[in-house]
Amino acid sequence: MASTTSTENSGLFAHILPQFQRETGIAVRVVAVGTGQAMTIAERGDADVLFVHHRPSEDKFVADGFGVGRRDVMYNDFLIVGPAADPARIQNVADVTAALAKIAAANAIFISRGDDSGTHKLERTLWSTAGVDVSAASGSWYREAGASMGGTLNIASAVDGYTLSDRGTWLSFRNRGSLTVLLEGDQRLRNPYGVILVNPARHPHVKAADGQAFIEWLTSPRGQAAIADFKIDGETLFFPDAQAGGS
Repeated sequence: MASTTSTENSGLFAHILPQFQRETGIAVRVVAVGTGQAMTIAERGDADVLFVHHRPSEDKFVADGFGVGRRDVMYNDFLIVGPAADPARIQNVADVTAALAKIAAANAIFISRGDDSGTHKLERTLWSTAGVDVSAASGSWYREAGASMGGTLNIASAVDGYTLSDRGTWLSFRNRGSLTVLLEGDQRLRNPYGVILVNPARHPHVKAADGQAFIEWLTSPRGQAAIADFKIDGETLFFPDAQAGGS
């Protein structure tokens, strides 16, 4: 399965995959990279299942014939985290694009994943909506880590910078230093995940039966309960969403 670093870094797969294997006898090997890289792997036929979180890219993946039967699985949300001193003064700003504009105006350090992940794709969309050309600022206050979510958080912690993080990885992250949650709750920060079978008509070697078995389990009451049961310090990281319908 090609998937994202957020699902791996948060500990979700370590929680749910052993349950799936006990019930079905099917072992799942995860390649955890950014969404863009995961899709490239799946497009080549080097994965049986794709599990990512950037809906426009997922829809294109299916429309282009690389995958079949996308389904909703779960969601969480993104946060803007940054130093408690908050030099850009974004803590009482409810609008995420207004907050990003303030970070840019203050030339405050922002650490981007810079890895074509779903998180990175959303971040760049938000900067664009905020009217900020981060390409022009690359290497100054805007710094691209080219790293996983956990790695990006480590860098932000080390330099007292701001970053966009999914809630799951943030809750499992222990090396916070002065970092704290400064903005949450904007509807544009909702983070849905989808699962897709790689198209066996395009790649006949794909383990379609095993892949479909995993998708059926993941979106079944048992799989959804396993997702809901995954908590850190009593806090739910991902919310089951399969019953909301797929495509």
